[in-house]
Amino acid sequence: MKTIKAVLVWGIFLLSIIVVAQNPNPENGLKKVIVQEVIQVSNYTYLHVLEDGAKKWIAVPTIDAKTGDSYFYKRDIEIPDFESKELGRKFDAMLFLGFISNANTVDKNTVTNPANDCISIAELYKNKQLYAGKKVKVKGKITKYSGVIMEKNWLHLEDGTHFERDNDLTITCQENITEGDVVIFEGVIAINKDFGGGYFYKVIMEDAVILP
Repeated sequence: MKTIKAVLVWGIFLLSIIVVAQNPNPENGLKKVIVQEVIQVSNYTYLHVLEDGAKKWIAVPTIDAKTGDSYFYKRDIEIPDFESKELGRKFDAMLFLGFISNANTVDKNTVTNPANDCISIAELYKNKQLYAGKKVKVKGKITKYSGVIMEKNWLHLEDGTHFERDNDLTITCQENITEGDVVIFEGVIAINKDFGGGYFYKVIMEDAVILP
């Protein structure tokens, strides 16, 4: 009887882990993970997580995470047989994420909500190498607009986040914009772009389009 009871308790425990690890909002494509182990290295945090009952390693820009925390993510880049020279350790696979959200912010309507795939300006500047040449989405307020320069419209967008002293993103597009509008843009990120004449951009979004 004790053996049967122990098996039942263990089964319920395993089932609870699987249920907790499932994504409560599957319609938005988010994946939920629960942290099992945390390793801090230079510029990154390695998290051993539980996702849908399976364990995996993910790497994110440095965060203050602890065992038991819940996070959500959507897009990832998997590197098989990843070796960390800093740790002197090899992993079967490592998922590299540009952004991860905790359970406290995932349901809020903010510019960094991964439900609409937008990333923050702070994230762009902090990990610009990761986004170079990639198409991304950003959401924010238009703070400056200049029409038809070099056959493009130029604007500055802010979302309330910043990395060091950088708090706005320059965007080029063909769209007609009004200063003060809050919009979502999708475009390709370029870094260290020099147009000459003193116009140098550490990060810029080019040929962007407005999304509904």
